[in-house]
Amino acid sequence: MKLFKKKGKRACVIGLDGVPYTMIKKFASDGVMPIMQGLLAEGNMAPMRVTLPEISSVSWSSFMTGANPGQHGIFGFTDFTEDGRSLRFPSFRDLKVPTIWDTLGKKSYKSVVINQPSTYPARPINGVIVAGFVAIELTRAVSAPKYVPILKKMKYEIDVDTDSCKDSPETLFASLDSLLQGRRQALELLWDDVDWNLMEVVITGTDRLHHFMWDAYESTDHPHHEDFLNYYRKIDAFIGEVLDKYRQIDNENNFFILSDHGFCGTQKEVFGNKMLLDAGLLKLTTSDARALDAVTIETRALALDPARIYLRRQGRFAGGCVSDADVSILKKEIRELFESLSDNGTPVVRGVFDGDEVYDGPLKTQGPDLLVVPNNGYDFKGRFGTPEVFGDRRLQGMHTWDNAFFFTLRKDLLPENDELHLLDSTEKIMRSLDAV
Repeated sequence: MKLFKKKGKRACVIGLDGVPYTMIKKFASDGVMPIMQGLLAEGNMAPMRVTLPEISSVSWSSFMTGANPGQHGIFGFTDFTEDGRSLRFPSFRDLKVPTIWDTLGKKSYKSVVINQPSTYPARPINGVIVAGFVAIELTRAVSAPKYVPILKKMKYEIDVDTDSCKDSPETLFASLDSLLQGRRQALELLWDDVDWNLMEVVITGTDRLHHFMWDAYESTDHPHHEDFLNYYRKIDAFIGEVLDKYRQIDNENNFFILSDHGFCGTQKEVFGNKMLLDAGLLKLTTSDARALDAVTIETRALALDPARIYLRRQGRFAGGCVSDADVSILKKEIRELFESLSDNGTPVVRGVFDGDEVYDGPLKTQGPDLLVVPNNGYDFKGRFGTPEVFGDRRLQGMHTWDNAFFFTLRKDLLPENDELHLLDSTEKIMRSLDAV
């Protein structure tokens, strides 16, 4: 291990994509994660709520900036083009505010960021960034470029092949092991090669495992239950390895672990656009149309994944038919529509939130007008052309707005039993580096 002349404080952050607070507590208590069990005795952990919608592109963008979507401008994996006629895929270039690494760079602090979702294509920072999901190819996922051939030689992979993994547990678990080894090798390389102040590595295999194999977590009789637990044993060992490396170079206890959203099992998919269609608020050229170009100018509201409701306002959408005077009445109608939805007597919706209240900042008018937060088990989708409001699940697990977690060894930064919002975690990490 190289020894660098220390400039400023150091902090080490491990991100576990989509890992629930309750799961970490259970695995620590049950002995599946003995390293984590020891850490919980030494530090503090709190449950977190995250920014809406509860998806990785929004959550990680909020974490990396310490800002809400109304400020940073990322509202989903897809968004409308300027005229609202078609969809586009926001990238790292669309982020409208500086990241924490930019802020640290102004202090001449260096950051190493490995597998951070929503940072593609990678751009220069004072340090090194290796972009995570959604990244298309490695060459544009890495800055500084000198590390590209080294990572390629390591056979570093960005993500699992979801097509081959979703129906093959054996392929999935082998791919997850390969991804974890890649993160380990990248961390080993950059840990010793960069005189860093912030080291961050994100494990996204946890999210993939939960989407495809949540049933294996919930059922001890599942044929892959032990495989599920074994993967978390490997995650626990990885945490221990990183902790040991950190303690060799620093005694400040600036060691953090967090997730970007919670997770639960999926019972059914729910199609918001079918609800709007049945209510006469969405008009399509044909009832089974499957694309945005089938939306007619008579449409008053439509949904994008996962449950973002947009009013087709005048001045915002080409041919928009909703006037400012109609907005509050229409919002009330849609809120009541979704809040009244039940599945054989079981309430489906936990709450419907107004975008004006959820978001704060100059870009909030670009976001959804309403956000539907479902009860656990009901996975909202924005697809068109579905014959019914409810459909069979396609993924075993789904994201949740709450039940994310934040852990730190710095008890002074996190009072016991404190409950957090995701943006609080960013502030605490930056405070540990005296950067706020």
